[in-house]
Amino acid sequence: MRFISSSVAAALAVLHFAPSFGFTTPQRHSRAISKFPNQVVTARKNSNRQRFTSYAPPALSSTESPYLDPKIDVEALAKYTAAGITELTLFGLSFQTVDLLLSRFSLSASGLPTPLLFVLFYGCSLKSRIFNPLNNQRPNRSKAIDGKGSSGFRDRAMPSWTPPGVVFPIMWLLIIGPIRAYSSSLVAKSVGSLFSLPIMAFVLHLTISDVWNTINNTEKRYGASVIGVLFVVLSAANAANQYYSVLPLAGKLLGATLLWLVTAATLIADTWRLNPVSVGGETRRVPLFPVKGEAETSFMWFGGGGDGIESEESAGGGAGCVRKVEDGDEEEKVTYQNREQLLKALSGGNK
Repeated sequence: MRFISSSVAAALAVLHFAPSFGFTTPQRHSRAISKFPNQVVTARKNSNRQRFTSYAPPALSSTESPYLDPKIDVEALAKYTAAGITELTLFGLSFQTVDLLLSRFSLSASGLPTPLLFVLFYGCSLKSRIFNPLNNQRPNRSKAIDGKGSSGFRDRAMPSWTPPGVVFPIMWLLIIGPIRAYSSSLVAKSVGSLFSLPIMAFVLHLTISDVWNTINNTEKRYGASVIGVLFVVLSAANAANQYYSVLPLAGKLLGATLLWLVTAATLIADTWRLNPVSVGGETRRVPLFPVKGEAETSFMWFGGGGDGIESEESAGGGAGCVRKVEDGDEEEKVTYQNREQLLKALSGGNK
């Protein structure tokens, strides 16, 4: 598994040195930051209507900022763990149920058509979050293709080398998803069961990815997402290793997805570097752990999915609540220090 080991080593090195890499420079942001010290502005880049987004760190007072004396959000960590256990358990029970039903008809996964298994695992790859009680929303696909911002994409300062939005759905839907589905189908047919250690290693990777989507896209914990994406990469490497032990071809196929995941991890690390917070006039990078008070972690299944403010057109959590305002040909994003200010502004109380 020299290929997988090399990929993991590359991921660790990239995440360690990303803050000092010269991937991008903040010059393109400085002009807007000086003009709007407490706001976030999206402006036209050039005549082809491609947009870039300029961000200023939210100015938080020393009494309001959770970053003044950052503490680990133990409650959030507990909820991430509970959500992960829930997803793993439900997947395991579902696979065991299918195996049991097949055995009643003297069948096993080995006897199922490969296309049928492909569809099953492709669905698991794309919709695994249905078994996760957290809000694991992904960036809006159509907006990403159009280069517009949505939760997790272009809703924050991003490196200049960020791929165009259209690249992401192509990679996930047409390359990563099919590779995962085909390699998993080969393994299931080889072991003759859906509920097996290699398949559950793959499910663990999907589970960690879903929890990471909550951290990065919904809650916008830029620091914690850097560590989270490292676990995503490592879990993918583990799953590829498990697949390789069953069928080398399947392991190599799944291991190839590490190339994209390492690129995504580098993007996340550089995005964290570009999104500091301002506390009492001092600019700081967000800590690399979930900070108590920077966002609220809630279970969407139990009515805790929010009040609708944190939608695709607005983003909450992270360094502050953001409201999008249309103004002619420009789009202005106004950053508020907390949810109360945002609610007041939306109700017309803060003109």
